[in-house]
Amino acid sequence: MRFDFASDNVAGMAPEALAALVRHNDGFARAYGGDDPAARATELIRARLDADVEVRFVFSGTAANAIALSMLAFPFEAVVAHHAAHVCTDETGAPGFFGQGVGLIGLPGPSGKIDPRALEAALGEPDMGHRQPAAALSLTQATEYGAVYDETELAALTGPAKARGMGVHLDGARLANAAAAGFDLKAIAGLGVDVLVMGGAKAGGLCTEALVLFDRSLARRIDNRLKQAGQMASKGRFLSAPFLGLLEDGAWERHAAHANAMARRLADGVADRTPYALGHPVEANAVFVRMSEAAHRRLNAAGWACHRFDDGSVRFVCSWATTAEVVDELIDALTKLG
Repeated sequence: MRFDFASDNVAGMAPEALAALVRHNDGFARAYGGDDPAARATELIRARLDADVEVRFVFSGTAANAIALSMLAFPFEAVVAHHAAHVCTDETGAPGFFGQGVGLIGLPGPSGKIDPRALEAALGEPDMGHRQPAAALSLTQATEYGAVYDETELAALTGPAKARGMGVHLDGARLANAAAAGFDLKAIAGLGVDVLVMGGAKAGGLCTEALVLFDRSLARRIDNRLKQAGQMASKGRFLSAPFLGLLEDGAWERHAAHANAMARRLADGVADRTPYALGHPVEANAVFVRMSEAAHRRLNAAGWACHRFDDGSVRFVCSWATTAEVVDELIDALTKLG
């Protein structure tokens, strides 16, 4: 089975990340996140965001998202998110687990983007003692369907939320792809985002995400929170060093731009050479294709692993390691499905 397009998680570490991991394996270093790679990577993140943020490196996006949301809502409150967001569909109740009961309110919108009218309706719901009121907003950039919010679209969502005193979380598992597509990282600070999860794993790093706190008041006893959650690595340099390797010379953005370009190549091939239609605009590194269950089974039988999403389309994800040659192989396979 070929897993090339099953997810951007299936690729190995990018060479810059692996080289940094090996380089910082030498000798001795401070434990529990006090290492030099963490300090240097933090400064590079601050420079990219143009913000004086607090940063911690954690083991997974699921933990980072869930811990972030637990900072923004009480257990008797809820978080508003797109119904297809990772926190709603792929984290097995982790927000509620880490938040000791925090709920989720799923909203509609095209290609994973929350419809501002749906948000306004949700925020207009009266508080009642029998349900969890919305206390925070969670956004995803790029979305689960590969769409990229522009600054105006994000402001149309964060503005009403902040006006009601809500916290804002940004899931940036594929933030590098959004940046490569033209999204300005420096805009995040002005949008009222309190907590950002800045993706490293899908960008070619190890299984590491950066928990970025714009609201520094949330950093009070953050290390205690992470330790209790099992998210404080004793040998923290092995989380931070790969992230540093990606950030030092721009590999984080460069590899994302390559992944985006491969997705565009695949989308063009699907549109020009196959009978199948694209399910969503291709703005980052994911391509969604409308095909029948029978065609999907034939593609799997031909050796290509790919997954059907909740809207019925089949997802193909490009990574830093995707080559033009393998994209063309997949296009050829799609043309031969019949």
